[in-house]
Amino acid sequence: MDPQQARIVIVGAGQAGARAAEALRAAGHRGPVSLIGEEEHPPYERPQLSKAILIDRVSNPVLVLQHQQWSDLDVALHTSSRVVAADLQRRVVGLANGEELAFDRLLLTTGTRVRRLPELDNGPLPVRYLRCMNDALALRQELQPGRRIALIGGGVVGLEVASAAIGRGCQVTIIEKAKGLLSQIGSGSLGQYLHRLHASKGAKIVCDAVAKRSTSRGLELDDGSFVPADLALAGVGVEPVTELAQQLGLDSQHGIRVASSGATHADGIFAAGDVAEQWSRSHDRWMRIENWANAQNQAIATAKSMTNLATAYDAPSWFWSDQYDANIQVVGNPAGGEEIVRGDVGAGRFVTISVRDGEVVGGITVNSARDMAVLRRLVASCKPVRKSELENPALELKRLLAA
Repeated sequence: MDPQQARIVIVGAGQAGARAAEALRAAGHRGPVSLIGEEEHPPYERPQLSKAILIDRVSNPVLVLQHQQWSDLDVALHTSSRVVAADLQRRVVGLANGEELAFDRLLLTTGTRVRRLPELDNGPLPVRYLRCMNDALALRQELQPGRRIALIGGGVVGLEVASAAIGRGCQVTIIEKAKGLLSQIGSGSLGQYLHRLHASKGAKIVCDAVAKRSTSRGLELDDGSFVPADLALAGVGVEPVTELAQQLGLDSQHGIRVASSGATHADGIFAAGDVAEQWSRSHDRWMRIENWANAQNQAIATAKSMTNLATAYDAPSWFWSDQYDANIQVVGNPAGGEEIVRGDVGAGRFVTISVRDGEVVGGITVNSARDMAVLRRLVASCKPVRKSELENPALELKRLLAA
């Protein structure tokens, strides 16, 4: 069969699934393409959920493509549709409404779901989660001046919501079980900066603490202290949606394991985005990469591979976070080597570079986007570097690329 005529079904209409569908047509694929999503909304850009929508910068969500554009691409977009079964022998997926869709090649972009806090979900205090458009639109209505918001989790979601909530006049308390904010990044310099930033904007920060029980007035913590709150938002991580992968017999213990092409071990079955477990050179392990850039770019590369345009994807992880008027960007694995700090952490403009065995494996920029462009190339290039050069504030980082 001509691979350009293959029937392709994409399960999951988030960032990865939508960009893959676009990329299939851009690569010249002529066969039927079906894109299936559980939400009633057409595919939309994910970063706005904890950024622009919450601070009311947009009246209408930003879509990947408008309805007519999907039709123009000849992509059959199925919204409000849930895939409940997949049969590798018959090469079909089954929808909750009883319909079946046949495929020659299948792309799983099923993403992740939020980890919930059952010990709080059924308590008297309202507990919210932020994962989809409806969550964001509902949360925006809750962020009213004077309301007391408890944010459980000091990761990216919690800190971005803190920024939006304070900007809307709320009283905010951030509760983090680790000893510092954004601890998963592994940078003490970044954690210290973020603590000062949020405290300076009026947030109360409680680290090394866990919310154990809710009351109608707030949250009781494991150390016996109490956080007054009218509403709690939990941002304590996500888990991959792998039920279909398990039905298909795929390696999916920690995500759907894929080669650099996006292919699984099953013929004609691929995975991309947050659900895909990839090999990370900078982290030196298999891992899922949960950010916008990977969801888009790895999905595009996988779509090309599905059309027999062999495309390996091995770009280092990269994401950004906007909090108040600060821009934070992270590439690779900042925890993977010795951290070198360039600039002034106290002044809120600095760069960190992590070096392992003479190679840059990660970096962070705070209000220094131009340096991130260089850092991304350094991490991807595997160029040998000398610590003394990185520690020299007079040396422009871009010179290392030309060396």
